[in-house]
Amino acid sequence: MNDHVSLQRTSGCEPVSSEAATLAREILDGDLSIDHAIARAAELLLSSDRVEVVATALTSFAPEDEAGWTRLGGRAWVREWANPGASASILPPTGAGPEHALTMPWISRIARSGLAILVDRELLPEEADQDREELNRVGVRSLVGSVYGARGAMFGSLSAGSERAGQWPEELIGSFRLLNAAITSRLTQEHSRRALAEAIETSNEAQLSYQHFFGAVGHELRTPLAAIMGYTEVLMDDASSNPQDPVSAGLLQDGPVILRACEQLVSVVDSLLGAGRTFTDDDQRQDVVVADAVADVVHWHRAPSRSAGVTMEVDIDPSVTAWAHPSAVRQVLTNLVGNAIAYHRPEGGSVHLSAVSLRGESGQEMVRIIVRDDGLGLTSEQMQRVFEPFVRFADKASKGSGLGLSISRTIAERDGGAVQGTSTPGVGSSFWLELPAKAPYVP
Repeated sequence: MNDHVSLQRTSGCEPVSSEAATLAREILDGDLSIDHAIARAAELLLSSDRVEVVATALTSFAPEDEAGWTRLGGRAWVREWANPGASASILPPTGAGPEHALTMPWISRIARSGLAILVDRELLPEEADQDREELNRVGVRSLVGSVYGARGAMFGSLSAGSERAGQWPEELIGSFRLLNAAITSRLTQEHSRRALAEAIETSNEAQLSYQHFFGAVGHELRTPLAAIMGYTEVLMDDASSNPQDPVSAGLLQDGPVILRACEQLVSVVDSLLGAGRTFTDDDQRQDVVVADAVADVVHWHRAPSRSAGVTMEVDIDPSVTAWAHPSAVRQVLTNLVGNAIAYHRPEGGSVHLSAVSLRGESGQEMVRIIVRDDGLGLTSEQMQRVFEPFVRFADKASKGSGLGLSISRTIAERDGGAVQGTSTPGVGSSFWLELPAKAPYVP
């Protein structure tokens, strides 16, 4: 605390008037708009016979109702309330620019860290000459001031001025401190709300770019890849008619390598295109019958599971529903079931699909759709990386892009859910899709 004689010492535990306590509750309850809350606080402070003028500034928000407010240089809004007959006025003259606003550097430095309670401008030190000159110009002899600020952000200021010198009543100081804190809390809340809205908007823009990227990359890659694979196959057919030729022998040896590399890239392209279609689908979030979605996915995998010697078992209550995009649920389950079949044991195995209801960390009702296999399993080190793009742990002969789980997690998070898993080497793996069970309640 600054101990200069011009400043009044405070304990920080001053009494508060009942009117200030009631108003602070109203402000914190959100019953008043921010500019209305400031106006009510100013009127209450002005009711003290120690105060002739109250002024406020907003530097981060424009008032909802601009009547009575003055804009300074496009970066601040100021307003003043004064008792009838008061000669003091903190506002710049009508039509003046921001350069005419009070700066009071010495007092402002103190106000940024708490209350600045000036008892007499004439007692200010020499280094506060600018403060003294500005206060003399506007007719203020003493004042109480502070900023609206929290966590390093400053939203404006509040000050109560008097044409007289002298100590300030403790109850007035306590009431000022409480009202300033209540207004600061509301401004901080509004700042957080706007920051969240901007973050959501930015996220939506990023997701749209993500969609366009998937679609553009997929289409641009598929055409040249098809050409490379087609010409390679033609060249290999020609080479097979004269395998003794050195050039033909080279083609027959290296051609399969080219085709395998192209097939790997096609798998990546297919993953990108599938994700792009899922993200750009026009369907809306709705109640999705989990058993129906699982039945579709199992039907689509009937041929590959039969070829791999993998049996699929389903145990899902027909009444279980999830709140999501129908295409997204099927896309994620397709990736999970496809992985479970692809990473089976050489002698085959089984894939079991089930669903359970549970509550999330926030208490929201959720549905977890579990895909469990008895395959080779993954180590804990592999599980830590399994959701990274292009990470694969299968042998080179197994097709796949390494994008399935990464894209599945992104799709699930878009619908307010998640994709997670556990695995034990030699025992098998369980991966699950978790989604909200119902639409969020909107009062």
